[in-house]
Amino acid sequence: MNRWVFLPIFCSLLCGADLKVATVQMRSSFVVAENKAKIIRSLEQLAGQGVQVAVFPECALTGYSTDKGFRVSAEAVGEAEREIAAVCARRRIAAIVGTVYEAGGKVFNAALVVNSKGETVERYGKLQLAGEPWATSGNHVALFELEGVLSTVIICHDERYPEFVRLPAMAGARVVYYISHESGMRQEQKLPGYRAQMMARAVENQIHAVAVNAPGNVEDNSGSHGQSRIINREGNILREASIYGEDVLVETLTVQPGKLSRPLEGVMGPWWKQGLEQLLRERGRKLGE
Repeated sequence: MNRWVFLPIFCSLLCGADLKVATVQMRSSFVVAENKAKIIRSLEQLAGQGVQVAVFPECALTGYSTDKGFRVSAEAVGEAEREIAAVCARRRIAAIVGTVYEAGGKVFNAALVVNSKGETVERYGKLQLAGEPWATSGNHVALFELEGVLSTVIICHDERYPEFVRLPAMAGARVVYYISHESGMRQEQKLPGYRAQMMARAVENQIHAVAVNAPGNVEDNSGSHGQSRIINREGNILREASIYGEDVLVETLTVQPGKLSRPLEGVMGPWWKQGLEQLLRERGRKLGE
């Protein structure tokens, strides 16, 4: 076989690979069919631009609620997810979508991760709940391969817990996807902290961060505060969205091979070693188990 066939493979391993990502800062209603249509329309458009991974906010498919009585039709969500997966397969684009998921008699604030073959490669439940009395905490830290890149995903309040990103980075994750519906403009004092946290997660773990948030509503400053961001592994913001706009950010990341190096001796060594072992042991665990 011609030796030049292997050149792109070796180059990818040694020099890194390009990954074209997009954040879709969309405004959701509480009607699944409406949200599904917006998501599919975005996937169609972004696939035409060569985007490989499109990322949507927390509960983008269902709408986000802090109401204890919040309920979503599992049948409607399941059908919508199947349609989204079919578009991913047909258009050869991966998607990370915030949704609500029911399993084992429990309801989760979840991230659905679908690859460009239409396969579900991860279903992650938010671990640190903040304002969702209807949800149950998830049961594992995420580690999955998406479009050839080992990755992880966290949801909103999870960003305040560094180990949710650090452990996957130590295991080889090169991208963290962050989906959120953070506080609205009525809590403007929180905005600097939100801005700093994902920049910190990126630089401290030498990992790219693709962060998408829901936009605010001009009329009453409800919703969230937008400002979705794509951040490189040095902690620099490459792209940033507005506060109120349904903006789409597109960026090509050069993903370097490797993993975060941290010593497994010393004071933190045993903690990190135990965490890594648990992460790898629970990789692929199903919600509701």
